[in-house]
Amino acid sequence: MNIESEHDLGFDTGDNTALVCVDHQQLQKMVAPQLIDMNFKVHLGLHEDDVLLKLRTYAYDVVVIYENFKGSTPATNPILNEMKRRPGAQRREHFVVLLTHRFTTNDAMSAFVQSVDLVLNVADLANLKPVLRRGMAQHREIYQAFHSTLKSVQAI
Repeated sequence: MNIESEHDLGFDTGDNTALVCVDHQQLQKMVAPQLIDMNFKVHLGLHEDDVLLKLRTYAYDVVVIYENFKGSTPATNPILNEMKRRPGAQRREHFVVLLTHRFTTNDAMSAFVQSVDLVLNVADLANLKPVLRRGMAQHREIYQAFHSTLKSVQAI
């Protein structure tokens, strides 16, 4: 498995990057290999301080957050709360996936309420690759006009 160690955090330009904030080992073993199969360089975030430092340091393409990270709930999850506090420009750098027991996969309203881009139920974890591909494609399609307008305005 090609998971980066905590001491080797460097990325090459153009790498697809993912941060997996899942402290449940069985779930982690299902998430990381699928992301690696999708050609993502994967970092594991196992401790709150480590995850927050990584989020400040890198603009990950995908961030997978387990709703019960370190025994938290979605309301008390420190990583979800950090993502909610981020300014819009920083938040849009990441495609955030909430791994949950409570919500159904692809529930857009739950994703909106939780301030994430995609909700994935643990029962559907075996289908992470196709669900993530579809979700990211929809996200690109929706935000394509926004990003092109933003680039045009910044160029002025």
